[in-house]
Amino acid sequence: MIKVTVPTAETRNMQGISKTSGKPYNLFFQTVYFHLTDKTGNPAPFPEKSEVILDKDEVGNPKSYAPGNYILHPSSIYIDRLGNLSVAPRLVPAAKA
Repeated sequence: MIKVTVPTAETRNMQGISKTSGKPYNLFFQTVYFHLTDKTGNPAPFPEKSEVILDKDEVGNPKSYAPGNYILHPSSIYIDRLGNLSVAPRLVPAAKA
């Protein structure tokens, strides 16, 4: 189970025209911190900062995560079109201890 901390509901928007397809894109990102381990399974001393791409609602607004603690949902891990293991983070609230 990978723990994730969302510090704020703020989002970052990136939009433009794709160089390959020529189609417009509009992506929303949110900063998160992943609590990882080293190769031997020991917790890393500090969480790793990253961004996740957010889903959008029916009118195109970002569906941001509320600040709090989450875990990485198993559906986040998949096999891509080249047969490689990939991750598209989907977060679910962590159970309160």
